[in-house]
Amino acid sequence: MSYLSPAEFSKKMVDAGEAKVFMSTRDTVIRAFMAGAILALAAAFAITVSVQTGEPLVGALLFPVGFCMLYLLGFDLLTGVFTLVPLALIDRRPGVTVRSVLRNWGLVFVGNFAGALTVALLMAVIFTFGFSTDPDEVGRTIGTIGEGRTVGYAEHGAAGMLTLFIRGVLCNWMVSTGVVAAMMSTSVSGKVIAMWMPILVFFYMGFEHSIVNMFLFPSGLMLGGDFSVADYLLWNEIPTVVGNLVGGLTFVGLTLYATHARTGAVRRRPEEPLEQGEQGEQEADPVADLVR
Repeated sequence: MSYLSPAEFSKKMVDAGEAKVFMSTRDTVIRAFMAGAILALAAAFAITVSVQTGEPLVGALLFPVGFCMLYLLGFDLLTGVFTLVPLALIDRRPGVTVRSVLRNWGLVFVGNFAGALTVALLMAVIFTFGFSTDPDEVGRTIGTIGEGRTVGYAEHGAAGMLTLFIRGVLCNWMVSTGVVAAMMSTSVSGKVIAMWMPILVFFYMGFEHSIVNMFLFPSGLMLGGDFSVADYLLWNEIPTVVGNLVGGLTFVGLTLYATHARTGAVRRRPEEPLEQGEQGEQEADPVADLVR
């Protein structure tokens, strides 16, 4: 069968985290760069579809194509390594240290950002005919998204920051579920179907994904969005990264590891009740007779 049980794919999660820790710097950065670039293209595609059709659900239905492509090609997102890599440390795999986990996260962040920023620049050129005209409708929409999801949060102060953080948590709950879901099947079609569902939920619900935002907000700045780099970092990227870390590791990585890779002790079964008619074979109990 192409389906793997939770116990089987939980082990694959830990193995994957260990492999990423020991991957070379070159391979880690290249794979992260390509993941950020492909996800950015998928975000541009989804926004274009949403604007042209006037139906955000259509864009959300199609956005997962980029996520599926990048994971089938073996590329890495920061949201995924947030969930998988710490499991190798928790499982005490030889040679895995806190420093090596942080190294992996740092390299993947740099690669993802470089890939997303490259696509942001290329798409900004397309939206403005090489910066010779005002942005088209899709470009203006991206600029509006950047404003609403930076200064829009800032207007609400602490409540806005809390909302941003929770959206980051919920985002990587869904995205990391998609990462793990790809391990449930050994067939391409099974992997794609399993990944598609949680990614659709995250995108349509407007949750905050740190790598998608690495594309949206630099694009918004290039396309005339009324917010600053400081707004982007303080009122989106940094809280989103923290929320993504908490959501993926807490609600996906640790929960699956705890209940499938390191299951609790099995409780003793209670004695089975006697079948009807077997009571006469029991030894006499004088105390029970008195109660009766």
